[in-house]
Amino acid sequence: MTPAIPGSPQLRAKSPFLSTPTQIIPTLTTTHHASPLGDNSLVVHPHPHRDIPGFYVVIPAGGAGTRLWPLSREDHPKFLLDLTLKGRSLIQATWDRLLPLTSPARTTIVAGPSHIKDIREQLPDLLPHNLMCEPGPKDSMAAIGLAAAVLARRDPDAVIGSFAADHMISGDEAFLSAVAEAVEVARKDYLVTIGIAPSHPSTGFGYVRLGDKVDIAEAPNARLVSSFKEKPDARTAAAYIATGKYRWNAGMFVTKASFLLQLLKEYKPEIHQGLMKIADAWDDEARKQKVLDEVWPTLEKIPIDNAVAEPAAAEGRVAVVPATFGWDDVGDFSSLADLLPAEANQPRILGDSNLVLTEQMAGGIVVPGSGRLITCLGVDDLVIVDMPDTLLVTTRARSQEVKRLVKKCRDAGWRNLL
Repeated sequence: MTPAIPGSPQLRAKSPFLSTPTQIIPTLTTTHHASPLGDNSLVVHPHPHRDIPGFYVVIPAGGAGTRLWPLSREDHPKFLLDLTLKGRSLIQATWDRLLPLTSPARTTIVAGPSHIKDIREQLPDLLPHNLMCEPGPKDSMAAIGLAAAVLARRDPDAVIGSFAADHMISGDEAFLSAVAEAVEVARKDYLVTIGIAPSHPSTGFGYVRLGDKVDIAEAPNARLVSSFKEKPDARTAAAYIATGKYRWNAGMFVTKASFLLQLLKEYKPEIHQGLMKIADAWDDEARKQKVLDEVWPTLEKIPIDNAVAEPAAAEGRVAVVPATFGWDDVGDFSSLADLLPAEANQPRILGDSNLVLTEQMAGGIVVPGSGRLITCLGVDDLVIVDMPDTLLVTTRARSQEVKRLVKKCRDAGWRNLL
């Protein structure tokens, strides 16, 4: 089914903080793809049919996006927001991007109970039985593992691809090609990640070290993963890039559902046992909630990287497809600013530009979310987020530390603003 194009009231992102005028766009028969990042135009073009049989998309939709507070909140996190003012939230853009490779029937979203209603509204083509509600946050291993366990019962040969709901990507063709190549590698019993070519020595991302080439004709770019590296300091990151052997770890994983469960059984048997028990009851409404309530709280909270990817890589069971598309996890206001258009010597503005007046201000980002006029004079690289109930002022250089303010707000009794 072809998704509705941006501007459709049916699929517009519903944000309590931002609003944009509804666009009137004629009905088209082509599939919509978001324009390259930084280009504020609307790009609509035909896309060749390239459905991959047996490929299932899993979109974990979790996290509160605390580094983007107070724009992103616990009950309405960044994946539900339209951060480019193009009429599509991040989760809608993720759906659009992956649909050419699969179908709504083979797209699953795993989310918390407080986000289920908004996801249903934003993605009306999502089938009810493909929206999986996790009772509480347990990090990526439990979320992806739950989807794998359920999908393996529905299709024992399923190949799943896990893609975060809140990342931004430019270069759709390169992205789709990398995923298709990863599927071919995954069919040979590998856990496959997609490695992003680093544009700078980032200290905010983990890294993947490339190993030997994988001898699979359909995947000429694939390599073994030599090792995973945690977020490095600036000097180490620069050294990584200088070798040419490292890629950013974007947290995208493609593998057979059965193979992921096999790895989980070997490395984290308690999680495997719990997820299999839940999956056994998943399609039985009379038992499902009872089993979830009993088992889910007992599962270890751990990322998929630490649970299975790192130990499997040490045994030569993890591969990487190096890719060239643009990628950003929109992890803070500084990275968000880089993704928004701006005139020379002007700040980026996320919202109504008529509410922002500046003189000699450059490099920053302003979010006029309260409806008040914001005026700035002679200050560079500031982050100003003005919401109806909260005002945040910091610098781009310290935007990674916003989560510290979130903790202070919680400790001070301002949880209602989080």
